[in-house]
Amino acid sequence: MFDHAVLEARLQRIAPALSAALGDSLLLVHAGLPVPLPENTDQTYPFLAHSEYVYLTGLECAGGIVAFDPLASGSSAWQSFVPELTESERIWEGRSQCPGTLLPHLTDWLQQRSSRPVVHLGAPPADRPADPARLAAIREVLKHLRRPKDAAEVALVRRAAACTGAGYAALRAHLRPGVTERALQIEMEAAFCRAGATGTGYGSIVGSGPNAAVLHFDPSHRILQQGEFVLVDAGARVDRYVCDVTRTYVVGAAPTPFQRDLHQLVLEVEETAIARCRPGAEWKDLHLQAAVQIASGLIHLGLMRGRAEDLVEREAHTLFFPHGLGHLVGLGVRDASGTAPGRTKDPRPSLRTLRTDLPLAEGYVITVEPGIYFIPTLLEDPARRERFADCVHWDRADALIGTGGVRIEDNLLITSGAPEILTAAIPKTP
Repeated sequence: MFDHAVLEARLQRIAPALSAALGDSLLLVHAGLPVPLPENTDQTYPFLAHSEYVYLTGLECAGGIVAFDPLASGSSAWQSFVPELTESERIWEGRSQCPGTLLPHLTDWLQQRSSRPVVHLGAPPADRPADPARLAAIREVLKHLRRPKDAAEVALVRRAAACTGAGYAALRAHLRPGVTERALQIEMEAAFCRAGATGTGYGSIVGSGPNAAVLHFDPSHRILQQGEFVLVDAGARVDRYVCDVTRTYVVGAAPTPFQRDLHQLVLEVEETAIARCRPGAEWKDLHLQAAVQIASGLIHLGLMRGRAEDLVEREAHTLFFPHGLGHLVGLGVRDASGTAPGRTKDPRPSLRTLRTDLPLAEGYVITVEPGIYFIPTLLEDPARRERFADCVHWDRADALIGTGGVRIEDNLLITSGAPEILTAAIPKTP
């Protein structure tokens, strides 16, 4: 996945901050082990090494462990230990030996440092003793160090974006009344792989009609109907780096005036937020600005009433926009998201749905994905209807239950100036 020079530069970049956090503690980062299927056979779930291990080694090596001694200097501070390949693995799986020092030598490495505490990250065995607070603190340090993407990582995300674009093009070519959500998923994912993807970055979402209001919808055999929304959220994976893209289309017809206006509102919110993605911009501020813009647009469409800022302060916007504006992406679909070092969750009710809270920095890759939905669970909830009785034109909102929803999502690379939209080649027209 990464050549030696890339990994060496990465390890040297992060070593000082890790050393400061560890003190004299040793760090062991475990890849993890395959998980057997629950059917009493020799089959396992597809193995993916823990992202912390992949970041440090570039390997998908089951049972591998990378060790770091913060008191050592230069490249000698890091050591990769790997299990020796068995004859059975060579015969039945055709695997090759992972590069590194064979795992039994880890015992000697630890014995030479036996007086020092050890912190285990990645996916350590369950019997490893751990101080939860200490582990969480070190993990936060490593997570923050992983947020800026180096050139090799960005190159993989670019390749994933190109493969994702090929998949969306194939899907649009098959988008018509009479096909099923599942059929669209098959065409899209096959095109990902034909374009060079390793696989999908996460479970693809294809939701038509009312299913477009289910935020994480598994494609079904539902047949697409003329003139309804279909929401597609999917991304290709190249090695372990992924894209996360959403587009919303109208099936087999020109959008109705309401569909056009709703799609245009979400697109304007997305484009406004993208333009604000500069180094130093606080993500929670961008989220709040997007929420106010959505509330204002829904007032204009005759669905909400009041002052947009007040609606957001009261959380009324979450009836229609019940998730965050976006998250970091790269080595996995939620790569190193969360809060900035030293922060706790902002207690303001208007930020209850936010799961990423940090200032943007050059090198971050982040999604921007506003959406507006008509979700029965939210709109038909008696407690919400009472709480927000004066915030919504309920007769109009009720009439739209079953419409689904609209989400538009792109992946951005934060630069020193305007962000680069890595997924700009994927059309957004409904």
